[in-house]
This record gives sequence, C-alpha cells and structure tokens, in this order.
Amino acid sequence: MEQEVQENRLLNDIEGLSQSNAVPTTIIQPSRGLLSLKLGELWQYRELLYFLTWRDVKIRYKQAVLGFLWAFIQPFLKMVVFSVVFGGLAKIDSEGFPYPIFLYAGLLPWQFFADAVNRSGQSIVAEANLITKVYFPRLIMPVASVGAALVDFAISFGILIAMMFYYQIIPGVSILMVLPLVSLTILCVLGVGVFVSALNTAYRDFRYALPFLVQIWMYVTPVIYPVTIIPENWRWLMALNPMSGIVDGYRSAILGKPFDWPHLGISLGITTIMFLTGLAYFRKTERYFADIV
Repeated sequence: MEQEVQENRLLNDIEGLSQSNAVPTTIIQPSRGLLSLKLGELWQYRELLYFLTWRDVKIRYKQAVLGFLWAFIQPFLKMVVFSVVFGGLAKIDSEGFPYPIFLYAGLLPWQFFADAVNRSGQSIVAEANLITKVYFPRLIMPVASVGAALVDFAISFGILIAMMFYYQIIPGVSILMVLPLVSLTILCVLGVGVFVSALNTAYRDFRYALPFLVQIWMYVTPVIYPVTIIPENWRWLMALNPMSGIVDGYRSAILGKPFDWPHLGISLGITTIMFLTGLAYFRKTERYFADIV
C-alpha cells in the first residue's frame, strides 16, 4: 500500500511539471580542471583498491615454488651479473663506494619503476571483463598495479639492508630522505603508468614496444654508472630524465654522498608535470574504455 502511495505521488508530481509553463532545466556540464580527475573516488573505493592490489601480489607468486623469494632473487641476480660485467670487467667508476652496493642503490628504485610501469600499462586491458560489467573508478587499475610493485620494492629493500651491514656502511641522517624519494618515485610511476595504460587500451601493439622502451630508458638513467661520468655540458640533457635525479637521490640518501639538489628539483618539476598530464589524458579517454577494451 505504501509503495502505491509513493508511486501515485510521483505521477502527480510529473503531471504537475508537465502542466507548468516554467519547467526547471538542469544543464549538466563536464568538470573542468583538476576537479574532473575525481581523485576523491579512490578513497571511496579504497577497499576495492586494497583487494586488487593484494590480488595482484598473490597472482604474481601463485603456484610458484619459491613464492615471495622471487622478490629477493630477481634483483639480487641482476646485481650480481651487472657487478661482474660493469664493475669487474668494464671497471665503471662507483664514486669510491663498493660497486655492488653502489649499483644496487640505483637498481632498487629502477626495478620498482620498471615493474610498476609494465604492470600498470597492461592493467586496463587485463581487466576488460570487469570494466565492461560494473562501474568503479578506472584509475584504480593502474594504481593497484603500482601498489603491488611497491610490495616487491619493500621486500627487495631487505637485500639493501643486508648489503649495508656487509660493507659496513652506517646510514646517516640522509637515510630519512628515502621516504620522500619513494613518494617521488610513486608520483613518477603513476604519471607514466596511467598514461601508458590509456594509450595501450587504444593501441594494443603498444604493449610490445613498452618493455623495449623501458629497457632503453634504463640505459639513459644512471643506474649502472654515476651521473659524474656524463660530461658537464651534457648533464642538462640527463636532468630532463626525471628518473635520473631520483636514482641519484637514492644513492645520496643510502650511501651518504652529497645531494645534487638542483638535479633533484628538476626531477620533481618534470615528475609533477608528467603526473598531471598522465591523469588528464587518462581522464579524457576513460569514457571509451568499455567500448574499445
């Protein structure tokens, strides 16, 4: 009975509006600026974000004999191979520090960046079934992929701690800069990751080029060599690579060498621009994801 009363009231209201000469009109316009990004929705769907992040972590190591040990083994083996080739054979300068820990201090953030970009770049296409069936902020997909890579980064950080004990490197106050640098790395990863994920949704062949581009990016980043090996008149070009200042900043924080603040400041500025640009492009194209995914 109550439902019938409510329906009758609704019908009367509609009839009253139709008979009125002054019918109110609502104009719906897309949000502009940063409001269109709707970043607050990530907090509203935080439980879904946590679930997808943890699911990605479990799937990565599901039915693997060594399980989470792969998070230790992969960066450790890379460090050993690079140390033999570039430190032992090529004799690359390590600024007075043992080359293995000098290398690993740069390899650790780079491995996080590379894994997160590759995962987030495939995130939208990989979740095609979910995207076409239910609404949720599409931005959650690449963010969850970055969160899963961050878990691997935290696990791999244990190798760095063990190496610092082995080489008797006592961390100073500069080690506190690791947390801001991790935040800056996440910002850089998200800027690239959300842009690539939207691009890969429209152009599927981009997924084949992405690993190659990330590999090339590593060699133009001072991961296996110091920034000082670049001639001074060309270092401005190196500074345009945001990961260059970030990797060098990690080495300064971990090994206690002086920070190159201008270089780090340029990385912060370029990273911020990349982050806002990536979000804007993602927001512009996400309305078509369900149709083209």
